[in-house]
Amino acid sequence: MMKKRYTDSYKYIRKTIKDDFEIGIILGTGLGGLVKFIEKPQSVEYSDIPNFPVSTVESHSGKLIFGKLSGKNVVAMSGRFHYYEGYSHNIVTYPIPVMKMLGVKYLIVSNACGAVSTKLEKADLMIMNSHINLHFSSPLIGMNNAGRNGSKYFYDRELIELASKVALKNGINVKKGCYASVQGPNLETKAEYRLMQKIGADTVGMSTIPEVLVAHRLGIRTLGLSIITDLGFPDTLRVAELRHILESASLAEPKMVTLIKNLVKEL
Repeated sequence: MMKKRYTDSYKYIRKTIKDDFEIGIILGTGLGGLVKFIEKPQSVEYSDIPNFPVSTVESHSGKLIFGKLSGKNVVAMSGRFHYYEGYSHNIVTYPIPVMKMLGVKYLIVSNACGAVSTKLEKADLMIMNSHINLHFSSPLIGMNNAGRNGSKYFYDRELIELASKVALKNGINVKKGCYASVQGPNLETKAEYRLMQKIGADTVGMSTIPEVLVAHRLGIRTLGLSIITDLGFPDTLRVAELRHILESASLAEPKMVTLIKNLVKEL
């Protein structure tokens, strides 16, 4: 049943989008500025694609954007889906099999998140090298016949190394760390932030991991990038307001855009 739904979505997109796209990009909260650098863009609204979910989150626009970035064919998701919106994991990750059908071999997934490690500060960039899934469920349930990726790493080691080199070459300071994803939509308590620190998380957010799990299962090589937009230090905790989160994202966005543009050039 799901395969037919993906196929219907794919066929609709193919009515207007004819090329294959090797690189997929998922734009997180406040990271839509990359779209300005996509050349000859063509967009398809989520709401027009059969079976495609629609983003309900403020600051997520809701369309697929096709074009060229640094000379490469890319498809960017401007707006993603979250478990806390009431969607199942199958729906949250719905675009990933469709991207695979469109030719995607590399996935760059970005997010805005809170830091629980004191090595991180607001507006820092972090390359994800591991994760902790606190959704207590997985989109891979029921995907037993979907194929298996031979790599044991969800975050491609070669892409991590390449992103680190690109950052260094362009004077961008990046950290590496472990991202934990919770169900949301509420922010965490002081006790929960302490728990994150104890179990080895460096950051915490409410997205990304479901998409990464499915991309890995489908053999798509994946890189995860985070912008630190707020601090979850239990002893100095302050209320995290959306306007402050977006301010931090806007400060870091130029660095993220530069990193992704130059990384895509090297793929």
